Amino acid sequence: MKHVPATFGVFLLAAAVSASVHAQQAAAAAEPAPAADSQPADATDLDAVIVTGSRSPKAIDKIPGAITLVSKEEIKNTLAVTEDATAVLARTVPGYAESSQAMSNSGETLRGRIALRLFDGVPQGSPLREGNRNATFTDMGIVDRIEVINGPSASEGIGAAGGIINYISSVPQKEGNEFRILTRYSTQFGNDSSGWKVGANWLHKQENYDFVVGLSAIDRGISYDADGRRVGMNTSGSVSDSMANNLFLKGGINFGEDGMQRLQASYSHFKIEGNGDYIQVEGCRPGTCENPVTNTSERGHIFGSKAEFNDFEQLNLLYSHGDFLGGTLMMNAYWADQAMRYLPENGDDKQLVKVDDDFDEADRIYDQSEIDSKKYGFRPSWTRGSLFGVEGLELRAGVDFVKDEAQQRLALTNRVWVPPMKYTSTAPYAQLSYDLGPVTFSGGFRREDGELKVDSYTTTAFRNSVFVQGGGVEYTENLVNFGSIWRITDEWSVFASYGEGFSLPNIGIPLRNINVPGQSVDRIRDIQPIIVDNREYGFNWRGDRGSFGGSYYDSRSPFGTSLSVDPETNDYVLNRAPTRIKGVELSGEWRFNDQWKASALYSRIRGKTAFWNADLEGRYPAGGLNKPIGVSDINPDKIGASVTWKFNPNGDVTLNATKLMSRDLSGEDVREFDGATYSFEEHTDGYTLFDLSVNYRIENVGRFTVGIENLTDKQYILSWSQVDFFKNYFAGRGRMVSLTYEYTF
Repeated sequence: MKHVPATFGVFLLAAAVSASVHAQQAAAAAEPAPAADSQPADATDLDAVIVTGSRSPKAIDKIPGAITLVSKEEIKNTLAVTEDATAVLARTVPGYAESSQAMSNSGETLRGRIALRLFDGVPQGSPLREGNRNATFTDMGIVDRIEVINGPSASEGIGAAGGIINYISSVPQKEGNEFRILTRYSTQFGNDSSGWKVGANWLHKQENYDFVVGLSAIDRGISYDADGRRVGMNTSGSVSDSMANNLFLKGGINFGEDGMQRLQASYSHFKIEGNGDYIQVEGCRPGTCENPVTNTSERGHIFGSKAEFNDFEQLNLLYSHGDFLGGTLMMNAYWADQAMRYLPENGDDKQLVKVDDDFDEADRIYDQSEIDSKKYGFRPSWTRGSLFGVEGLELRAGVDFVKDEAQQRLALTNRVWVPPMKYTSTAPYAQLSYDLGPVTFSGGFRREDGELKVDSYTTTAFRNSVFVQGGGVEYTENLVNFGSIWRITDEWSVFASYGEGFSLPNIGIPLRNINVPGQSVDRIRDIQPIIVDNREYGFNWRGDRGSFGGSYYDSRSPFGTSLSVDPETNDYVLNRAPTRIKGVELSGEWRFNDQWKASALYSRIRGKTAFWNADLEGRYPAGGLNKPIGVSDINPDKIGASVTWKFNPNGDVTLNATKLMSRDLSGEDVREFDGATYSFEEHTDGYTLFDLSVNYRIENVGRFTVGIENLTDKQYILSWSQVDFFKNYFAGRGRMVSLTYEYTF
């Protein structure tokens, strides 16, 4: 893990990340001139550049802020013990929350806010209806590295209040063919706990063209906690008892004079689907029953129900010209179709008629919600160095066009839950950076100009079946950023930055929760945008044997969001009120010698919001920042560490530890207007988990790996499950042993 001086600041106005693949494959074509002596020495050094949020490679020691680069080695170490897509982020990114160990990524925030997840620059999920499923969208075996821009950012458009997480797909690194075959078997030694994986990647590179083919299938069994009790099926989607299939294709060709032009296309189709062999059995929390137990699963199937799934498909096209009007032209277009179905539920909000005193329980039904979204995007950009003949002055400019559509329905009865929503946006931007000796200054501007259109609809019986008049809402915002970094010596640097991010709230929640007649979409205050500004200061040291960095950030939003569950309806409620989040992050690594390496990280985040928002009739303002933001949005303090011992040239052992600290939060306030009193209290217990992986490669035979997740078989409750939300009392997974064989030729 490298926590290095780089962040959203310089990328705030930059464009699509899809160019990242080209930047890795043909960095020379992305530069203004083909001459070798004109190329930056670090243009193809992936430890020294980042491409997320920019059209061409950018040296990370010239960008103010904090970026985490998760290497291919770190991804492999995590995959040795678990196939959870977000586990590697929880282990390597200081501000990333604990992994939910599920298909759902509820509570998995970055620095206390929702992050925008990308796959080769294409957004996963929809900001219009955040379904907490957009972290499970591909097989991690096709991912080469992950670039994380920490903090609010508008560099990829809407949806990055917490930052940007971009998964970069595999890139051919050598001439000719390269085949990778991987098999995996995992078990918890419990009934039906076994799982397997088969994957194959084919990478080919020859002169002016290259392509990648990836195929995989993953079968997962049911999960057990350390007490030998089955873990409950997550109501928002489990990876337990599921089957996942992945197809990935990518090809590109360089052409024109000196190969300065490139055309590239990629296609991805990933689907994970539940087997439907188990149903959830609710437990009971301490203090609510004589013998508290967590949720569990038992064999069975709800008649008429359908399998839960994530079905993500995307097409990504890229054209680049490395010498266009003295600069680099990048043109990117993408299309994505994504669907998410959830487990069956028979709560009051799923019934065909209002549940009241006259309701007949014999008429109670099960239903399943399903979110469907589509998006299209076109993002041209142009980068020019030595602008106006001034050495070190660089311009990045372009415009982003995007159209995003989303809706949510109750699939078994084909009812509208969230009506079709369409968001279109045009966002021009310009970003300047100037190298003045050891100091780099940066600043830029982005204009977000979008419009939301919602069809008229009728809410469900649970919300009184009221008619809501459709309409449109315009979103316009000017976003700025600026910052500087001072490279004091070859090893030490300090930075400061300010950046603004633009995001939409989870619009589907307030739309589906309307229960009063006479409402129209354009009068709903809770669908107003989220504007976040972030101030950050930090330092970084990079030496021959290691690195160490730290940062302090202060993130503010005058009309932010947080989620809670209504105790009477058990339904999610979107809270709109001012928010402020502060945090400290530290991370580093040290190579003692060729055999031993250690790394560590620390994160502390605290947030405050108001107990109430400003009155719509102007009778009273919003409350003060007196309510702590709880674990559903902000993770407890985290400490992580790992040690790797390379015991011979072909073998190594890695021990990883992650500790989440205990935390006690409380707050209260009184509203002067009417004397209303408010209070908040939350307590979570910490825990420490250890993972172990052992790798050994035998020449001409392959690589063998033994991975052990939760090495000590620790019994624990996931932090976000310790607070009473809807049916969320889940234990964490107990010890799991995995055997992996990989052969590359």
